[in-house]
Amino acid sequence: MTEPHRFSEQNPIRVFLLDDHEVVRRGLTDLLDAEPDISVVGDADTVEHALVRGPALRPHVAVLDVRLPDGDGITVCRELRDRMPELACLMLTSFDDEDALLDAIMAGAAGYVLKQIKGSDLVSAIRTIASGQSMLDPTTTARLMRTLRAEPAETPAVAPELASLSPREREILALIGDGLTNREIGKKLYLSEKTVKNHISRLLAKLGVQRRVQAAVLASHVEQPPTTGDRPAT
Repeated sequence: MTEPHRFSEQNPIRVFLLDDHEVVRRGLTDLLDAEPDISVVGDADTVEHALVRGPALRPHVAVLDVRLPDGDGITVCRELRDRMPELACLMLTSFDDEDALLDAIMAGAAGYVLKQIKGSDLVSAIRTIASGQSMLDPTTTARLMRTLRAEPAETPAVAPELASLSPREREILALIGDGLTNREIGKKLYLSEKTVKNHISRLLAKLGVQRRVQAAVLASHVEQPPTTGDRPAT
């Protein structure tokens, strides 16, 4: 079992912030930098800025706003974790949105909290996910996934589209359903991340869905072929 991360004043939790409001970023920085074991190492106000700055700063925790002018923090979570699998992402939002929560789960977020959270609770949440624990309640997560999988409306409609997927696309769809990131899928199937992204773009188009979590739900309705991840693909 992996040892929990231990942080201190000499070895603080490195935090990266993403929010399009300067006053929010400043407030969070002041709140977190007041803690001896936490250090804000940088921030960003757009998705593009975050994807450039985030990896360079090597944070332990990224606090990400869900809704942004040029995209969303869930995409940033997925992309940053593709590059830094050890990164713990905490989604921070003004909206209690089940769809966003599910997307965050599929993107590998370690926590999802509302901006109405007390400052002391936010600090505790950052310490919790930095130590390798999750702020996502397993019971709630399981209930949400069961609810989506129980919705039959989409399944008959997509049957022909599912049949149109190639064996490789079905394989990747199954791994999306297991919650793997693009990097993890690439390692398992001996493919580059770019190739995986291209496959995912094509299979989403074939399925007529726009979001990865929708594809993951559809994956639960079909029998998948055995993966070939135990040997290099030719």
